[in-house]
Amino acid sequence: MAMAANASKSDRVRLDGKCFRLGARKFHPKGVTYGPFAPNAAGDPLPEPAAARRDFELIRQLGCNLIRVYHVPPRWLLDLAEEFQVKVFVDVPWSKHLCFLDDPRPREEAREAVRDAVVACAGHPAIFGVSVVNEIAADIVRWSGARAVEDFIDELIAEAKAVDPDCLCTFANYPPTEFLRPRHLDFLCFNVYLHNRQPFENYLARLQMIADAQPLLIGEFGIDSIREGEALKCDILQWHVEAVFRAGLAGTILFSFTDSWHKDGREVEGWGMGLTDRERNPKPSFHAAQRQFAVAPYFPLPRYPKVSVVVACYNGAKTLKACLDSLTTLHYPAYEVILVDDGSTDSTPLIAQLYKNVRYLRHINQGLSFARNSGIREAEGEIIAFTDADCRADEDWLYHIVGDLLSGGFAGIGGHNLLPPDDAPVAAAVMASPGGPAHVMLNDREAEHIPGCNMAFYKWALTEIGGFDPVFRTAGDDVDVCWRLQQRGYRLGFSPAGFVWHYRRSTLAAYLKQQRGYGDAEALLVRKHPENFNAIGASIWRGRIYAPVRLGILLRPAMIYRGPFAAGLFQTLYEPKPVAVMGFFISLEYHLLVTIPCFVLSVAFPSMLSLACTAMLLSVAVCVMAGAQAELRAGQARIWSRPLVALLFFLQPVVRGFARYRGRISIPNAPPDNWARHEALERMSKGRGFDDVCYWSSVGLDRHTFVQSILRCLDQQGWQSKSDTGWSDCDVEIYGNRWSHCQITTVSESVVAGLVRCRLRPLMSLPAKLLLGAFLSLEWIIIGILQDEYPWIWLILLSLPLLAWWLEQEKRDLQRLVAAFLDEVARGHGMDRVRWDVTRQKLEKEAAG
Repeated sequence: MAMAANASKSDRVRLDGKCFRLGARKFHPKGVTYGPFAPNAAGDPLPEPAAARRDFELIRQLGCNLIRVYHVPPRWLLDLAEEFQVKVFVDVPWSKHLCFLDDPRPREEAREAVRDAVVACAGHPAIFGVSVVNEIAADIVRWSGARAVEDFIDELIAEAKAVDPDCLCTFANYPPTEFLRPRHLDFLCFNVYLHNRQPFENYLARLQMIADAQPLLIGEFGIDSIREGEALKCDILQWHVEAVFRAGLAGTILFSFTDSWHKDGREVEGWGMGLTDRERNPKPSFHAAQRQFAVAPYFPLPRYPKVSVVVACYNGAKTLKACLDSLTTLHYPAYEVILVDDGSTDSTPLIAQLYKNVRYLRHINQGLSFARNSGIREAEGEIIAFTDADCRADEDWLYHIVGDLLSGGFAGIGGHNLLPPDDAPVAAAVMASPGGPAHVMLNDREAEHIPGCNMAFYKWALTEIGGFDPVFRTAGDDVDVCWRLQQRGYRLGFSPAGFVWHYRRSTLAAYLKQQRGYGDAEALLVRKHPENFNAIGASIWRGRIYAPVRLGILLRPAMIYRGPFAAGLFQTLYEPKPVAVMGFFISLEYHLLVTIPCFVLSVAFPSMLSLACTAMLLSVAVCVMAGAQAELRAGQARIWSRPLVALLFFLQPVVRGFARYRGRISIPNAPPDNWARHEALERMSKGRGFDDVCYWSSVGLDRHTFVQSILRCLDQQGWQSKSDTGWSDCDVEIYGNRWSHCQITTVSESVVAGLVRCRLRPLMSLPAKLLLGAFLSLEWIIIGILQDEYPWIWLILLSLPLLAWWLEQEKRDLQRLVAAFLDEVARGHGMDRVRWDVTRQKLEKEAAG
């Protein structure tokens, strides 16, 4: 049956996030390898057309929708495949067994082979994709160099794309060269022969992390009937197909259709890898694979708990309809959608009325966390999933995140948030710029952080921690929830296939506004989770951040474990964490401490102008480098995209850092009003020190009870404080005023029951440190400008000790106030303030007597 030479785009398989799509429906590859066979009368490594037709009838009975061939197929085979609605995945044969990078001839032969293959197949609707090479030997890769081999694979893909830009291209990798990471693959393809279920599933989780946001396809998986036996082969195939699709892979290809197999000019004997024998009689394994292919890709979950999908929306009408449309067509049997309108002033209420099955809540604008808590209160589901109004969910979103949540023993789970292919070019540049939502992974399955636009939790877990903290009005709520759950010992998971499409900010102003919101949120997070931030307020992550933006330098190169003599079966790439030295040169701190002071001092000291210009050029160079190496999707890249990315790299750290510092400085720190003239404070003499106070109870009150009483009184009276979460050197930190805070550390000695010592350590706050630094900088500038005319101007430095003395008094006043507060807490338990050394000696004598 002759087919048209060219196909429309709707007839071709295309990428769709972590999967493939054919027309309006997803395409899940369920395939078998086909051939190579002994040459037929035409010289093709295929059966005669009549025999091939009978093979295709069996392939369709098997439930396959794809075959993989290891040669360039003739047009009649492609036409036959299209007739049976089977796609063809083509491997391009060339001399990969040679050290091809040592000689230009095999390289040119490889380029020509790829070009000819794509020309022969271009536009045919039966073509699934092309693999430009299959399994390069690990010792050849070591000989030539991994980076050089990666570059050549990318070069071959460029050759294919030049002929047919819509052709899906990959290379078939395998565990011995797992470390190869070409940059221009459309999807990842791995040949994996692991016959034990748990190691296989573990390896799939690893491959999903390598694939990141790209589809992952198992290119070969097979079992030998002769050595393993048909019974075991059936069992392995059954769990293999199920494991592949439960892990969210795009599909799998079984090796092979038949035992008949021709290689190097002769028939291969002594192997039974096929699902049919040499006479094409189906084996029991044929029927085992057939049963699993009939169920795939949607294997039943252990149960289907009801899910409440909560969408918090504030003036999100532009993308809300696409969001709700996607949520009404999810492939999950038990869920509800709750739209929480946080006081929108746009057409959000009108759009909500169009969806009768969506529960609509509306209240005045009180912030993102409050809106999400409203959804939690109204939710009827056992699991609560969150996405944003500027997202649209993949139809299998809930199926995958619920499945992974149930199987992983997690309290919460997240997934990818991908850039929609129809998003604006500016949004594509924003995607490649810093500050976007990203997940942080501790290992291949467990996450440290999951973005708020794609996360789900058991309702009991959210209830246990009190939901989202309303102090986070625009951002930071997801980070806070993740950290609070982990502090209670719960784990968070990640579902590679449970993804949503996330529209990015489409204007420069909108992006910078978002970053200001993130900076404000970080200021709140620093106060609440100081253990997760460094000295300048930047977050510290234990895991690896998975984001399209990577800016840093490697202090040592990546290392490849190859096994002895490059013979390891699983050769792994170990990448060190990039050190964010480059990021420092575009940070707000760099500009405040280096660039701006150099320019200011150059007014008084002209010789420093060259140093100031060098400091600025260093920042510009880092931004230009970031723009040049940004990964931009071809269809969404414009001539101005990379300059825009460079500009965003320059502006984002400044805008976000300024908002973070502004938030940290502006957060009120005053103690409760009633403590300004509290009677307990009046009993405290200003002349004495309060570094160490001690309390004793005749009833033997233990230290932990006393500390819990301190925390309870702080909350009840409205003190701003932070208690120890396991990472601090103190029990509680009290933020008493703008210029200082006080740490309380307690200890008890087992020889004396009921005796609790409290160390009070006052510290300067960030505003106090900035004030001192600003005074010092200002005075140096004044001295530099006026010292020649007024030599006595150096005397203004005497004001610094006065300022330091005043700040020290602020610290001591807060220490005295905290001591008075502890006195009141102790009195509530019948405890007396005593001198530690005298009381201990007295009690020890009484015990001895």
